[in-house]
Amino acid sequence: MGFLKRLFGTDGVRGVIASELTPLFIAKLAWAIGSYFKEGSRILVGYDYRAGGDAIKNILMGVLVLSGVKVYDAGYTPTPALQYAVKTEGFDGGVMITASHNPPEYNGIKVIGPHGVEVGRDEERVIEEIFWSEKFRVIDWRSAVWSVEKYSGVNDLYVKAILEHVDKDIIVKKGFKVLVDPVNNVGVFTTPRLLRELGVKPVVINGDLNYEPTRPPEPTPETLSNTAQVVKACNCDFGVALDGDADRSIFIDEQGRVYWGDRSAVLLAKHLKLYKNLTGKVYTGVSSSVLVEDILRSLGVEVIWLKVGSVDIAHAMMRAGDALCGFEENGGFMYPPHQFVRDGAMTLALFLEMLATSGRRVSELFSELPEYYIVKKKYPMSRDVAVRIIDLVKEEFKSERLITVDGVKVISRDYWVLVRPSGTEPLLRVMLEAKSEEIAKSILERVESIIKEVIKS
Repeated sequence: MGFLKRLFGTDGVRGVIASELTPLFIAKLAWAIGSYFKEGSRILVGYDYRAGGDAIKNILMGVLVLSGVKVYDAGYTPTPALQYAVKTEGFDGGVMITASHNPPEYNGIKVIGPHGVEVGRDEERVIEEIFWSEKFRVIDWRSAVWSVEKYSGVNDLYVKAILEHVDKDIIVKKGFKVLVDPVNNVGVFTTPRLLRELGVKPVVINGDLNYEPTRPPEPTPETLSNTAQVVKACNCDFGVALDGDADRSIFIDEQGRVYWGDRSAVLLAKHLKLYKNLTGKVYTGVSSSVLVEDILRSLGVEVIWLKVGSVDIAHAMMRAGDALCGFEENGGFMYPPHQFVRDGAMTLALFLEMLATSGRRVSELFSELPEYYIVKKKYPMSRDVAVRIIDLVKEEFKSERLITVDGVKVISRDYWVLVRPSGTEPLLRVMLEAKSEEIAKSILERVESIIKEVIKS
């Protein structure tokens, strides 16, 4: 990671346990977070099941107490469950210990505001300034609350809230059978229970807690090949795979085909508009497919393109107050009537409602969407090198429509390609979709020739 002046990435602070997230670094970051919140603030802390999670929690809670805030321990919980509790239970903020979809050797820290959403970029910079300047708050020992209070029931509260947003009766009548893959992490505490509450029979794989999950934590078509086979073998109506902290859902149809999150999201947006009669704009990152624009335009729904990262999307929706929904192509879907954050279980409940009301199979719903040849690649490099490549890509494709809010997204009649630096790892990410494999290969060759030229020089 190479921590310099910027600690926060696309979503929180992340690093490799022990080598980057050292005891000293964790303590210093916790002290900066505690100093950011007002003295006496009520802070709810939760964590998922990752290596180092217990150690980080103990360091973080201890330092937060010493910084003068009141600390409450939510225990093992999905990120969206913690966020919902912060928002609805009167907390001044929260801290979630997770590295989300990163490989198992990573862990991290997300800071949550009183609205239940991760703090914005300006607030992140305040915390970073405290960290680097070491202007920490020092308290009078007589005024502190020295104990950490257990705060149980966060997962129960969360599941109950989701049930209030969907037509439970119509889902129950269908008697669905759904495979759930919580990747050996905290989604197992909430998602199977939610399904049972909705009259759905859950088939759970990778359901035991394990620091070394059976598959990589990020749910993608490549990592879900075995999961997809089980969906088909068990004759499930569909499957859903979560990431580590269960704020993302990737869906698999009854034939074992895995779909990216922008595909499921555009179907859900149509459901919200046509079945729930909701209105508003759709907010999404530039990594989502342009098919979102193509399909929703016919429904009179405007698409707002933003930087990649749920934090930016969530805050943009809150500021505007006109969102139908928000999402990322990685499976993070945000339903504002519930909360302005990615929420894997809420997404699953809406997907079930959509399926129940449509009377169709999952494969049939996805078959309505145009098919593209998809390429997603990543290239290890520093951010400085990535920025030089992006500038050259802009020049190479200057005759096409360009969106430059995050790297550069080139949109043409027969393809689109996004070239951007990762916000969580030292990588350049390239994503493209084209109407044919030949076009995709041609565009990728043009981009890769630029990458090779810069790296060689």
